[in-house]
Formats: sequence, C-alpha cells, structure tokens
Amino acid sequence: MMKKQYDAEVRERWGDTESYREHEQKTKGYTKEKWAEANDGLMAVFAEFFACKANGSTPGSPKAQALVIKLQSHITANYYTCTDEILAGLGKMYVADERFKKNIDKYGEGTASFVAESIEIYVEKK
Repeated sequence: MMKKQYDAEVRERWGDTESYREHEQKTKGYTKEKWAEANDGLMAVFAEFFACKANGSTPGSPKAQALVIKLQSHITANYYTCTDEILAGLGKMYVADERFKKNIDKYGEGTASFVAESIEIYVEKK
C-alpha cells in the first residue's frame, strides 16, 4: 500500500501539523477497501482534470474551477480539512515533486501542470 511507503517522510514533513493529526484521526479506522475508495476517488478527479484539458478548457475555465472545488472537497471528506492555503501548497507539490507529477500525468502529459494552474487561479480569486 502506498501509504506505508511514505509514512516516515510524511511524518517528518508534516507530523507536527494540525492537518496531520486530523488525517491520522480521520483515517485510523480505514479498511483496505476504504483506502482504495478514497484514493481511487482522488485519482478519478485527476482523470477529470485531464479530460477537461483535453477538451480544450483552460485552467481558469468554469469546468476547471469546478474541478478544483471537487478536489478540495474530496480531500476534506476523506483525508483532512483542505484549506485554500493547503490546496495552494498541494498544487505546487503536484508539479515540484516528480513522484506526484508522474502519478498525475499518467492520465496525460501536462495534467499535473493543468491541475496546479487551476488551483493557483482558484486560490488567487478568493
């Protein structure tokens, strides 16, 4: 399971944050199936971002902006409260960390950048 692979790194980087504690509390009872459901749902949102991009939408389009809200809501519902500040950081990480970029770009080259730009526009408008 991917969670175990990165536990130490996540704990080191964010272990002293409220979001990390909330995540631990919220997910402690997750079954293997619940983890799969949450993670598959997250990846489905990234697939929707790719489709949005492939259909010619821009990161600032209403469709892309609605997907940012969907992404933020999914993270909040399944992992931890995803504030706009956290969302902005995630967007940057999606392109700066090659592991995230590669995982998101499996839907199509440039998906991670499209998501990051969409998030940046969303957060700046608020």
